[in-house]
Amino acid sequence: MKMNKLMVALPMSLALLVPTAALADDHGSHAATEQMEAPTATKAAELRIALDTLLTEHAFLAVETMQKGIDGAEDFDQASSALIANAEDLKAAVASVYGEEGAAQFDEIWQSHIGYFVDYVVATGAGDEDGRAKAVADLEEYKTEQAQFFDAATESRLPEAAVKEGLDAHVDQLITAFDAYAEGDFETAYASERESIHHMSMFAETLSIAITDQFPDQFDNTNPDTAAVDLRAGLNMIFTEHAGLAAMAMQDGVDGAESFDQAAGALLANADDLSAAVGSVYGDEAGEQFSEIWGSHIGYFVDYVTATASGDEAGQEQAKADLDGYIVEQATLLDAATEGRVPADALEEGLTAHVDQLLTAFDSYVAGDYETAYASIREAYAHMTMPAAGLSAAITDQFPEEFGEAAMPSEMPATGMGGMSGGSTYLWVLAGLLLAALVTTVSVRTRKQ
Repeated sequence: MKMNKLMVALPMSLALLVPTAALADDHGSHAATEQMEAPTATKAAELRIALDTLLTEHAFLAVETMQKGIDGAEDFDQASSALIANAEDLKAAVASVYGEEGAAQFDEIWQSHIGYFVDYVVATGAGDEDGRAKAVADLEEYKTEQAQFFDAATESRLPEAAVKEGLDAHVDQLITAFDAYAEGDFETAYASERESIHHMSMFAETLSIAITDQFPDQFDNTNPDTAAVDLRAGLNMIFTEHAGLAAMAMQDGVDGAESFDQAAGALLANADDLSAAVGSVYGDEAGEQFSEIWGSHIGYFVDYVTATASGDEAGQEQAKADLDGYIVEQATLLDAATEGRVPADALEEGLTAHVDQLLTAFDSYVAGDYETAYASIREAYAHMTMPAAGLSAAITDQFPEEFGEAAMPSEMPATGMGGMSGGSTYLWVLAGLLLAALVTTVSVRTRKQ
């Protein structure tokens, strides 16, 4: 598809205004009732989070689907369908504003690079070096075409050269993750998967800045690049990634896959992102304490997988009971830490949904009901946007001096794929919250004893 056809769908960026998932908790809590007035929930913030969720999920599902393809896994078709469903979310957003013709044109552009990745997997599986080279060449053409599109669509707010550089990184990350997996270098594979997820989060930031600068009236002149929105986006990336990595690590565990240790390592590395925030401000001991708390529910999921693999029903029930205990304790912690801004009852409801989604995804996978498994994985991924929304709103309300309004940026970032600003503020405030949670943990455990 050449640029004269692309120009028909030029304003596609506005279609991304349409949310594709529930992005805020609505349990009648302090955080929920104040949500729409919070600096984390402006129109610009909602755009950035919608982009963040879709684009990071794309990277996650693309890597996992490519792995399923080279493995010849029974659930490859369902994994592929989940990846296509992610693309359909974008297509639906375009159709809601520009009609079916514009949506079809956009879909053709976006889906082409998915197809080229599939071609690369098929050629690799067949040992077809010419086919691999052809797929890489097709991806090169796609990158150039897509970069030209974003340059034109944003009226050069995302310059072609910068976007091309970012797309080079995106393609390289996915190819590296796949090649490493196919060669049995699982450590590199999962490191590259996480890198690709984080990279797409940065692109979501940059794209949201371009769109809101281009159409300020559509976003009430709000800014997606403030400390408050950075906080929400950072939490959104970590929480959604947790759901995705947890679901796939559980699959690897029950399959006895050679890559299980590295899949679990990626999940724990995600947890370390939070632990490091504490340790960077309050020292290693505080970081280790938080790591133990957060890691407990990951351990309970592993216990459930282990019990399932061995047919140990009593072990499964014990793991569920442990998860129920974790839900209550975690909810109590965050209720106290946020001074009631995120009430325990609402948190328990949300955490219960999270646990149920992952267990449903896993149980369905074990039973061979792959359609339900991947629907539940996507549901779990989208659901984690809700705690990110609620918790970030609570934190910004609790520490308002750290999250003042920021003016719209006067110029675009130097690179096409962006970089998060306000990072130190995010870490400082999040670490403060987590330290409060640690203190509360001591009192909760003392009362239990």
